[in-house]
Amino acid sequence: MKNALKVTGLFTFLAVAFLNAFVDLGHKIIIQNTIFKNYDGSELIVLTSIVNALILLPFILLFTPTGYISDKYAKNSVMRVSAWVALGITLLITFSYYQGWFWVAFAMTFLLAMQSAFYSPSKYGYVKGLVGDRRLAQANGLLQAVTTTGILLGTFFFSILFEKIIVGFEITDKDSLIAMMAPLGWVLVGLTTIELVLAYRLPQTNKTNHKMKFRWDDYIRGRTQVRNIRLVRRQPYIWLSILGLSIFWAISQVVLATYPAYAKEFLGITNTAMVQGLMAFAGIGVMIGSLIAGRVSRDHIETGLVPVGAIGITISLILVRAFDSSLLQALNFMFLGVMGGFIVVPLNALLQYHAQNNQLGRVLATNNLIQFSVMLLFLAITTVLSYYKFGSTGILWGLALIAFIGTLYAVFKIPESLLRFIVARIFAARYRMKVLGFENLPHSGGMLLLGNHISFVDWALVQIASPRQLKFVIERGYYERWYLNGVLKMFGAIPINSGDSAESLDMINKLLKDGKSVCLFPEGTISRTGQLSEFKRGYQRAIEGTNAKIVPFYLHGLWGSRFSRSSGFLKDSRQSGFKRDVIVAFGKPLPAETTPDQLKRRVFDLSFASWQKYSKTLDPIPVSWLKTAKRMSFQMAATDITGEPVSHHKFITGVFAFSSLIKKNSPEKNIGILVPASVGGAITNMAVMAAGKTAVNLNFTSSPEAIQGSIKSADIKTVYTSKKFILKLEQRGIKIKEILPETKLIYLEEFKEKLSKARMLFTLLSVMLLPTRILQWVFIKPIKLEDTAAILFSSGSEGNPKGVELSHLNLAANSRQIADTLNTREDDVVMSTLPTFHAFGLLATTFMPLSEGIPIICHPDPTDVVTIAKGVARHQATVLFGTSTFLRLYTMNKKVHPLMLRSLRLVIAGAERLNPDTRDAFTLKFNKQLLEGYGTTETSPVAAVNIPDELDTNYWKPQLGNKLGTVGMPLPGTSLRIVDPHTLEELATGEDGLILIGGPQVMKGYLNQPDKTAEVIVEMDKYRWYKSGDKGHLDSDGFLTIVDRYSRFAKLGGEMVSLSAVEEKIRGALGDPELELVAVNLPDDKKGEKVTLLIVNEMSAREIKKALIDAEMNPLMIPSAFINVNAVPTLGSGKTDFATSKKVALGEL
Repeated sequence: MKNALKVTGLFTFLAVAFLNAFVDLGHKIIIQNTIFKNYDGSELIVLTSIVNALILLPFILLFTPTGYISDKYAKNSVMRVSAWVALGITLLITFSYYQGWFWVAFAMTFLLAMQSAFYSPSKYGYVKGLVGDRRLAQANGLLQAVTTTGILLGTFFFSILFEKIIVGFEITDKDSLIAMMAPLGWVLVGLTTIELVLAYRLPQTNKTNHKMKFRWDDYIRGRTQVRNIRLVRRQPYIWLSILGLSIFWAISQVVLATYPAYAKEFLGITNTAMVQGLMAFAGIGVMIGSLIAGRVSRDHIETGLVPVGAIGITISLILVRAFDSSLLQALNFMFLGVMGGFIVVPLNALLQYHAQNNQLGRVLATNNLIQFSVMLLFLAITTVLSYYKFGSTGILWGLALIAFIGTLYAVFKIPESLLRFIVARIFAARYRMKVLGFENLPHSGGMLLLGNHISFVDWALVQIASPRQLKFVIERGYYERWYLNGVLKMFGAIPINSGDSAESLDMINKLLKDGKSVCLFPEGTISRTGQLSEFKRGYQRAIEGTNAKIVPFYLHGLWGSRFSRSSGFLKDSRQSGFKRDVIVAFGKPLPAETTPDQLKRRVFDLSFASWQKYSKTLDPIPVSWLKTAKRMSFQMAATDITGEPVSHHKFITGVFAFSSLIKKNSPEKNIGILVPASVGGAITNMAVMAAGKTAVNLNFTSSPEAIQGSIKSADIKTVYTSKKFILKLEQRGIKIKEILPETKLIYLEEFKEKLSKARMLFTLLSVMLLPTRILQWVFIKPIKLEDTAAILFSSGSEGNPKGVELSHLNLAANSRQIADTLNTREDDVVMSTLPTFHAFGLLATTFMPLSEGIPIICHPDPTDVVTIAKGVARHQATVLFGTSTFLRLYTMNKKVHPLMLRSLRLVIAGAERLNPDTRDAFTLKFNKQLLEGYGTTETSPVAAVNIPDELDTNYWKPQLGNKLGTVGMPLPGTSLRIVDPHTLEELATGEDGLILIGGPQVMKGYLNQPDKTAEVIVEMDKYRWYKSGDKGHLDSDGFLTIVDRYSRFAKLGGEMVSLSAVEEKIRGALGDPELELVAVNLPDDKKGEKVTLLIVNEMSAREIKKALIDAEMNPLMIPSAFINVNAVPTLGSGKTDFATSKKVALGEL
């Protein structure tokens, strides 16, 4: 509702609608109350029915001109003219009051209704143009509630004033009584004037259609009416919606006409305010029901409310005769109104949704014609029955019978809607559903919905989100299960066999040709990895020759639910006790010729949109960690390989204690951290964030200039480090005190000594005894998701390091993406060896496992593979992350026995290209599949990853998760686009281009470098994409292959040559796959560029060149110069330092 109210002009429009209803009702109440005071019994019913008929008649007589005017002219202009007319009529009404002309005032009811007849189509047509399709149900709920409020207040206001005015006066006749109401006429005039002023503030939503002509001859002969009725009859959704609305409002009109006589005769009520007040409770109910219906239909149209409302109205009409108490009568009227709201809101929304924009005015006018004709018919029957002394009780029983018949028809006509509503309410107890892209659903015509299949209940959620009835394609094995068969048949499900689908596809084809909507899951099976599996081609045959549209969709939020095939641990960790957010995202319609690879790319885009929305509901890193840590309590959180295990309670205690000291000692925002991968380092990082600060982990392997540059760029005043670690760095020649002479160093050992045992015990007891919410309030500073959580300086492998700002949203989203993709298990243990100055080390091996409740085993040196292997064996670690360079050391070290790594289920390489020889050697030695991933510091860092294949035991087919030579598929919520680097136009499948990465993990930007940020962040389709600088392509299944960095291409003789390809060719030619070398491109006066090779080898340049020629290497790829070096320059992460390598080649170092 809040989102709808933010639409410009909606508040003003609702105010106009309120005043219009208030004024219309005011005059009607004055006339009705005058009749009530002067007549009884059948005469009272007859005259009340005539008043209501006078209000309805203009809508019938003028429905064609009103629809024409609404479609031809700007709707806000029509409402302004209507307000001017209303002002004139209210002045005439006031004059008739003063003259005591009751029958003239009575007749003025007809004129006021004529004004409303012109106003009504424009009012309802204006809503759609103002808010669009997605918020249509919500806006209709607000409009209905506001209109009803106007009616209610008008009823109470004028009835109370009516009774106040006549106090102490003897009523002799109706003319003298109406003369007493003259002051109320000025109230009507004043309110209409305000309505007129507000009408001029309404924004224009449509233009005048000068081509439209009104055919008076057709109108007089009734041909226009017949055409318009045929127009709505051709559209079942519109026709049935009109019938439902007509019956409800007709019953309401008869109740309003009959109940005053019933109250006077059987309840002994003679006070007009009391009678009108009791009936006004129905209005209150309509308002409440409309708001509830609008909330239930927040992002879609919930038609299941219609049969529920029909059942409720039947019950309410039966109960009218059962209650003598005014209180119970009031409550019953309120219940009647609530049920009415359940009918009015979804049916009005359906009416507007399915009407084409150029027909909307005529459809709404036809709706008025039919509604008011049915209401007039019901009132005419009531008048005749009353004339022949048929009492009010008999009429009320007749209405109950009609409502009962209507209920049976509604349940019979849309049983799936009722069932869907029941299912939706069951789901609502545990799931909070949001719909994105609702406006992308075609209103009519054949529609084939295609999307991901993540759980057993996907079909139900897609149907709940769609305003159109869907036919689902269900695997026959599930369709024939006895406990599902009845429900699936009611929903019109289509069974299909994976091996023999021709008959089912032909059935789908026929449905699409008939303009129906079908939902099919192109994967053909429920995902076992949470990722998208292969999209089958069967849907192409199903849609062939149908003119139907393909609408892609993506379901988010069910992986990790009890209906998915995720791990038990993931299911338990996602059960927080609160509602789970489920998102159904619909994409823009695609042509029928769309191929599976094109479709899959659009589904990935929708996953990006879904996660972008979902990530805003996540907690900042310290909060999500605290909630998990409290739940895991005494279980192990972390340990150093050579240290003692630390429980979650102790870890929390350490974080809170350190955080409080950081708040006191460091008032600045950015806090420097200089510690290796360790329990102390993890606690320090979490403590900095819990203090509301930004963690800046310094790269101690960088040059002194780079470290100083990082300190200056991030404006760091204080660095938290360890004495022991500083000594180790000094032994390696890195003298931090000399590098940072003006920076305050705080040693964690000394920090720890400041914490008394009493304070630590008190904090521990607080952690153990206090609930999570209070701990968060006391110890964690309020943090916004948009706040910068960490600043990481990029590797600088190609130049000066840049400070990458990562928000809490970036880290929280990527953490959840990684956990979902790895399908984390209860027995998982993460080996944490990568330094926290590396994005992978900070998130994947520190924050992610801590936030998910997965123990981490820390070791400060990623090259100490023997100690790490011992740690894996001792603690039965299951997940190991590393770079290709570090993982190669495991294959080369004979002290690392294969049994030491037996417990590992996932070994993932990232940060640099995985050497195929390293992959093969690792697999051969340890019998472990080495999986490659891809990411950048700017993407927090993970963007794509290979995962193990999973076997579908229903069909005995694998779900592909890994392809050799690729870096995997994008993580859930991440989309990859391959584009032309110059035009950014999307390229075809398999074509090499610039890799764009989109997802909630894309950085905020570069620290203090808006120009640099603008160079790499591009906004497309309202979302931010990161220009990675990498060249690659996507295959038909969505797996990404990296060719090289664009900066690692040399332009030789007019051709672009990959330097990585040059390196691989040389290693192959020299017969040494492990040979250390690096190719760099340098400027050349003749060719523009040349290739120079740095190599760790004893061969001379002549010998190397001869070997390359003998190996028939492409002459274009043979380097122009060879430089022997003792070691190829590398970074702390093990990646080759290309910037330094180029300086060596230029002779600068």
